[in-house]
Amino acid sequence: MANFYTDNDDIRFLFHYYDLKALAGIMEGDFADAAECDWAPADAAEAVDNYDRVLEIIGQISGDTIEPNAEAVDQEGNRLNEDGTVTRPPGMVENLQRLAAAEVMGFTLPHRFGGLNFPNLVYSISNEIISRADASLMNIYGLQGIAETINAFADESIKRKYLPGFAQGKYTGAMVLTEPDAGSDLQAIKTAAQVTQDETGQWRLHGVKRFITNGCGEVLLVLARSEPDRSGGLGLSLFVCERGPTVKIRRLENKLGIHGSPTCEIFFDNTPCELIGERQRGLVTYVMSLMNGARVGIAAQSIGIAEAAYRAARDYAARRKQFGVAIDAFPAVRELLIEMKLEIEAARSLMYETCWWVDHEYGAARRLEAGQVADKEQKKELQQQAKQCKKLAGMFTPMCKYYASEMCNRVTYSAIQVLGGSGYMKDYPVERHARDARITSIYEGTSQLQIIAAVRGVCSGAAEKFLLAQEEYPYPDEAAELVEILRTGRRQLVEAIAYVKGQPGTEYMDLHGRALVDAAIGVIVGHLFCQQGVAEPSRRDAFTEPAAPTGPGNQPATGADTTGQTPSAYRSIQRHKRIVADRTIRANAARIAMLTREIQRGDRSTITQFEALLGTHPGA
Repeated sequence: MANFYTDNDDIRFLFHYYDLKALAGIMEGDFADAAECDWAPADAAEAVDNYDRVLEIIGQISGDTIEPNAEAVDQEGNRLNEDGTVTRPPGMVENLQRLAAAEVMGFTLPHRFGGLNFPNLVYSISNEIISRADASLMNIYGLQGIAETINAFADESIKRKYLPGFAQGKYTGAMVLTEPDAGSDLQAIKTAAQVTQDETGQWRLHGVKRFITNGCGEVLLVLARSEPDRSGGLGLSLFVCERGPTVKIRRLENKLGIHGSPTCEIFFDNTPCELIGERQRGLVTYVMSLMNGARVGIAAQSIGIAEAAYRAARDYAARRKQFGVAIDAFPAVRELLIEMKLEIEAARSLMYETCWWVDHEYGAARRLEAGQVADKEQKKELQQQAKQCKKLAGMFTPMCKYYASEMCNRVTYSAIQVLGGSGYMKDYPVERHARDARITSIYEGTSQLQIIAAVRGVCSGAAEKFLLAQEEYPYPDEAAELVEILRTGRRQLVEAIAYVKGQPGTEYMDLHGRALVDAAIGVIVGHLFCQQGVAEPSRRDAFTEPAAPTGPGNQPATGADTTGQTPSAYRSIQRHKRIVADRTIRANAARIAMLTREIQRGDRSTITQFEALLGTHPGA
């Protein structure tokens, strides 16, 4: 069977492109854990080797077990029992058992709790790999953010109570936020969480939550109103409770896709629970942190689904013959396939860049909290670095989630189109991929909400500062024309931002937010592709080293360079990246110019002529 890590050259290229040793230093500090934990790395090189090995294990499990189980899991789904418990499909149970046995369920948890202590970037790679095999499994595996939140904000006793079980794969979690009348507007949450009148001050949950992914999990993080006399976000706190007799699943939602992931309506009947962190910080601090991580997870899920759909379409187009030739010989089909692949690579690059800044934000904040910097000037510099990383992570996270999820829907739609009538049938997996894709632009914040968040980062100056820094990259002379196109795109974006900021209020910004964010993404991705096309690898191994001559009589093999060596996989993909950069940057240039012109046209008809364009609502 295929290994979903080693068979993906783009993932492996980016694994070698990014300086993962730097991220290992952030996560491991002085590598002191190696003295107490035999699985902790002794240095950065060993840490990166561990990342590589674990991803290979996950890739193998994905190819051998998870993907072959996916169709049955989709067809069987979950079953709600009379006692309010949920039975998972056998394939999902096997998947979780394999992952637990591989000891990868504590991916980002500290070593002291049995975790791997890997950076977010590597965790996101694993999420993509698993999502390619079965998107619904990622909704359970990818909820390791529950454990991360407990580790970040709970007291030591709660950490010791739950985190080892997460790392061992004994527990799965759920973030229990949504209520029947509180979806995107979490400040409207009403669930009561009141202190009982006994001497222990026990908190108890009472109320209903809906649309809860993996609500039947063993450990639940619940956002609830702890201050009944205070409305809004500051009246909410975060609690942890366990699955038990006072937690009843009343309903499993009958969904379009991701059938292996149970989406539950939960009734809490005075369920005992414990407070996470401090009262009144549940939404503003803790859940916002949790949801930002979840949004990067959905971006990874989206890329995995799209990768699976693209591969199915690519394979079908190469084998399916019409008029005596394979259909991938037709320009229209070629265009579809190329656009699918390039959009996936763009989303993947954007996600990796997002994770890079998320990991660096974490590293800077951790050093400041630990008081590791005594020198005032160094501390001031670190504070500035932390602030900059936070701004970039705050802009990139919604941008990445928006772009990847919308891309996923486009790619799966195109995959069905490539397969034609066969794509509409359940004989092929692309219809499942399309069904699974549809939710990605909805949950963990709709695309519209992601745009609202991202456009504020774009208009705050974060995008301009980032792009100006990219223009200082030591590009070779042959990239000068492309860099100038990107420089022009940045200027057009800045002009459009200035126009928007000159309008009263934020209404016009929200109206044209998508155009601004799309233009910013176009320039950012152009730089990412351009740099990937010229950068040296950060790590040397068989993937980056040229192969020795393998032709007859020890002659140079086909494709060998002038030295008689076959270029390394890294260099081969790098050539591909240069071609991708050229095509993408030139194509995006016209679109960025169009988007920025449209923004500055001043059109407000969507707001001012809403009823005239739609007509009066019949129920008005």
